[in-house]
Amino acid sequence: MVGSKFMNVATKLYEATGMQRWLPTKPQSEFMSKSRHDHVDGGYNMPNEPITIDQNYISWLKEHPSALTSFQRMINASKGKQIVVFLDYDGTLSPIVSDPERAFMTDQMRTAVGDVSDHFPTAIISGRSREKVFDFVKLKKVYYSGSHGMDTMGPAPKNVSYDNKYLHKISDNEGNDFVVFQPAQDFLSTIEKMLIEVKERTRNIKGVTIEDNRFCLSVHYRHVKDEDYGRVESEVESVLAKNPGFHVTKGNKVLEIRPCIGWNKGDALKYLLDTLGFHNSTSSNHVFPIYIGDDTTDEDAFKVLREGGIEGYPIIVSSTPKETMALHSLRNPSEVQSFLMRLGRWGFNNATTNNHGHYPTS
Repeated sequence: MVGSKFMNVATKLYEATGMQRWLPTKPQSEFMSKSRHDHVDGGYNMPNEPITIDQNYISWLKEHPSALTSFQRMINASKGKQIVVFLDYDGTLSPIVSDPERAFMTDQMRTAVGDVSDHFPTAIISGRSREKVFDFVKLKKVYYSGSHGMDTMGPAPKNVSYDNKYLHKISDNEGNDFVVFQPAQDFLSTIEKMLIEVKERTRNIKGVTIEDNRFCLSVHYRHVKDEDYGRVESEVESVLAKNPGFHVTKGNKVLEIRPCIGWNKGDALKYLLDTLGFHNSTSSNHVFPIYIGDDTTDEDAFKVLREGGIEGYPIIVSSTPKETMALHSLRNPSEVQSFLMRLGRWGFNNATTNNHGHYPTS
């Protein structure tokens, strides 16, 4: 009886995602795993581990269908356009872990991202510092944008509206020239002082971790007791009260202290499209950006692809229903990897080798 009821729910889930053909047909394959959703040759392994499927999630999937089962529709929509891929890091390319310093991506994920970057311009836009993201990813054929887009390394921008004060030409260790755009540069000295103060104010709150992401500060409270969270928030607010040029945003068990400059991941996406020659009234009709992210900070990029006059493919990574501007979804980093593998294979078979130049190596 329980197994029959579960199969009815599972059938609804697979119908919502368009994956009916992957439903198990043998009794011993009755259950599917929530924690293991590994893509193998177009299907999924289905270990004998029962799960509880949220009916709200099934309904949510109808509004945000799987990017895996919608892959061909995506390819059809991109016909005649240049695909450009944008990726968040934490929760997208790597799982959310208890220690932010150990958010490592797997070798298989690195290969998948590398294969995509062989055929399409690819960038990683993260709240982490640019250097830290590169240390995690270690791929040369990728553009990196850290601190929620406030520290971006890429080609020279073609739009003269960007202030030269925040543009810096550099060369990588292979002699290639790039431009680093840092619109929050004026805030650096204040951020350094705030880092010291935040550390001092929270040092007696057990479980707090302060991460210096150069142009923003991340106050992680994943290991803080629930009753102590109010203290963390109060101390952060006390620091902000003395620094009106900053604001705080909330992420996955983290408070982000950021400069008030009107710059976010959506702006970084537009900036990178511009540096690649796509963000203007003529060329924007010839580009098809794909953005994959899991956090509230990625909503700014989703919004650009929904309301910014650029037709694209925003994908939220989530196994639970949530408010989002994304049109499609993937459950977890494992499904992100499956999607990227498929995109890389399609690029290998159908796309010409990209011609977007050299990439930064550090």
